[in-house]
Amino acid sequence: PKFKSDPFSLGVASGDPTLDGFVIWTRLAPSPLEIGGGMPKVMVEVTWEVATDDGMARRVAGGVATARPDLGHSVHIEVGGLEPGRDYFYRFEAGGVRSGIGRAKTLPGSRSAGAIRFVSAGCQRYEDGFFTAWRRIADERPDFVVHYGDYIYEYRAVELTSSRDRPVVRAMPGKPGKCLTLEDFRNRYAIYKLDKDLQSAHASAPFIVSFDDHEVENDWAGYVSENKDVTPKAFALRRAAAFQAWYEHMPLRHRQMPKGPDVLAYRRFAVGSLMQIDILDTRQYRSPQPCGNGWRACPEAKATHRTMLGTQQEDWLHAGFAATKARWNVLAQQVPIARFERAGDDSIIETHMDKWDGAEAARTRLFDAVVAARLENFVVLAGDVHHNRASELKRDFGDTASASIGVEFVATSISSGGDGKSRPANASKLAAANPHLQFYNAQRGYVRHTVDAARWQADYMVLDRVSALHEPVKKAAGFVVESGRPRLSKS
Repeated sequence: PKFKSDPFSLGVASGDPTLDGFVIWTRLAPSPLEIGGGMPKVMVEVTWEVATDDGMARRVAGGVATARPDLGHSVHIEVGGLEPGRDYFYRFEAGGVRSGIGRAKTLPGSRSAGAIRFVSAGCQRYEDGFFTAWRRIADERPDFVVHYGDYIYEYRAVELTSSRDRPVVRAMPGKPGKCLTLEDFRNRYAIYKLDKDLQSAHASAPFIVSFDDHEVENDWAGYVSENKDVTPKAFALRRAAAFQAWYEHMPLRHRQMPKGPDVLAYRRFAVGSLMQIDILDTRQYRSPQPCGNGWRACPEAKATHRTMLGTQQEDWLHAGFAATKARWNVLAQQVPIARFERAGDDSIIETHMDKWDGAEAARTRLFDAVVAARLENFVVLAGDVHHNRASELKRDFGDTASASIGVEFVATSISSGGDGKSRPANASKLAAANPHLQFYNAQRGYVRHTVDAARWQADYMVLDRVSALHEPVKKAAGFVVESGRPRLSKS
């Protein structure tokens, strides 16, 4: 092919690392905001190579792949046969044009010693702010990044002149409408992936990605749309389009390729004998939100039939608990698990029905499985809510003397919500209503985790503004969890 402009305009990425490999990804799109990305409807050969040095001189793997128009000319290469626990570098070439060079890293072997450094992050609405946090993550060059979801937002574009309650920092090009079709979703991913800060993060480390609601539609649940006039059959078409675009733009394995409106997103990673990481899917199989969603004092949330994961995923997760031999057992998922009571009228206990508070029986089953498996080091990673939280997970949140069975680190947004506050006005009331809550902060940023056999260190890294470019990052708070002691200590 002869390209009029750079076919690698959306960058490169790696993901889903294993002991001996990872996925490398790119998508050919010389005109990324045009239908078809500016590519003809033909298959195109793409060569790829992996090396042990960033100059690509010591090549250890390579080959030729086919970029297909029915997958948006995306390429997913599953690289294997490499050494554990080391850096690798990769690039692509098509039509005589080379991509930039990305860094990947394999997971350590069972005998590997030393600490693992990784980041948890997500929620990046384009109009709300710059993706400076991704640039700061790239500077850290972590071993991997866990992206909990809300990679894109499906809403119609907000213009700079909008009178909404927070400033529009930048407008999406082309003023696109709400994402409904495959081309809508492809265009939205292209807009986001053109951001150089996001590209730099992808090129710096492998991503382990999941999705939350905005990759499809706000607060969706199973085949239920937030709009009551959308039938399950019609919503299945939207899900199919959304999942295909998600797969086309993420460094995922072939087994994550969607089948119509369904995708196998939950999966497990073994980081040597140090960590078992379970990536959960809290959207496809959940019960619809009770009591009409939102903040509610809702008796229906206690119903025993309610689920966040569905029976099959629950059984898979609990079996993994029973079989694990890892020092730390980690749930990387989307919405917070710890109870979070709204700070308002003391006579009314309101929690949010889109979170695990809307399926209390499911949370009880999860905690019962943790206790039954005798997991001493249980850690939950979450996001979605656009603020930072650090909480202890109580066997019974209604009893302040109840034992802690683990901890939860909720990462704030990359940009969603715009410029935040270090201490919101209701912080004290929230702390009083939720005694298991040890930290609450509404700035933008990410959580940096450093883990070894003896302790887990979580540092909340924040930016004062996302409305301005090139802001520095700083540590707002740090917490330590000692192995065998499911408590949070400030560091």
